[in-house]
Amino acid sequence: MPRSIRPDAVLIQAVIAGALSFAHLHDLAEAAGQSGWKAWAYPISVDLLLVAAWRRLRTARRDRSAWTWFVIALAASLGANVATAGLLDLSAVPAWLRILVAGWPALAFLGGTLLVHSPTQPPAPAPAVEQVPAAEVDVQRADAPEPAPAPPTAPELAPAADPAPPAPPAAPVVPAALLDHARKIADAHRASTGTPMPAYALTARLGLPAPMADAITAQLQLA
Repeated sequence: MPRSIRPDAVLIQAVIAGALSFAHLHDLAEAAGQSGWKAWAYPISVDLLLVAAWRRLRTARRDRSAWTWFVIALAASLGANVATAGLLDLSAVPAWLRILVAGWPALAFLGGTLLVHSPTQPPAPAPAVEQVPAAEVDVQRADAPEPAPAPPTAPELAPAADPAPPAPPAAPVVPAALLDHARKIADAHRASTGTPMPAYALTARLGLPAPMADAITAQLQLA
């Protein structure tokens, strides 16, 4: 369902002002020698140029050409409204005004064409972001909290030293009685043979283990 149009004071005022301006432009053009449909076309031409210049200004406010054509169209509309207020005898329009009214179509066509086909100004480029050196960044951030210290790393283990060679086994302790018995046997062998008793013979005679026999032999200094 279409939305209903509510009456608005500004809209009503715009319609009334547009109608009066249109009528004044028509009367001036007709008094300047433009009869028939030409007198009705003049107000449309002036108002369209004014609207085109205004729309151009909304997109490019620094466009000097748009301001120029806006002022020209406004002067034409305002001048016609003032001229029909009794300041000008419409039955005897001066020649210069007839020339302006007759030359208006070409002027309006030129202005409308330039407004439509003029290129729009490109937007201003964004300012380049200045690269701040790393040193300056560090200075600017001096008040920032210091980073937490890194956790201590585990100390490196020293390489294990080569194991010490095993100590030689201690010599067994020879009992004194056993040592005396072995000496008696060795002396008897020397007395009978005239030579020292060999160690292996003493070992076999006593039936001792090798470590004990070696200890007895070392003490008796047998060959």
